[in-house]
Amino acid sequence: MECVFCRIAAGEIPADIVFQDDELMAFRDIHPQAPVHILVIPKRHIVSLNDLKSDHTELIGRIILLAVELARRENISDSGYRLAISCGTEGGQVVPHLHLHLIGGRKLADALG
Repeated sequence: MECVFCRIAAGEIPADIVFQDDELMAFRDIHPQAPVHILVIPKRHIVSLNDLKSDHTELIGRIILLAVELARRENISDSGYRLAISCGTEGGQVVPHLHLHLIGGRKLADALG
């Protein structure tokens, strides 16, 4: 496997894992942009948002709901946080494996400004 996130999901590369089940895994980003920076990934390889199909609807819902639950666990749900999914190189996607960033723990800059 060449994909770093697939290798993390397979246990080949160590990570600070905060959640995992049969379908999903969440771990702390090794280059955090804020005090809380967790990546939520599907364990099966999906390259990007562009590769989602209608049968992925439940999976995407679970990814978002897991991120919300992790925000609660990390005590950032009341103060606020950001969920971000980049798509493609020009969209800022560095690893070609679908992943959601949960970022918080400090005041974040306006992402659209």
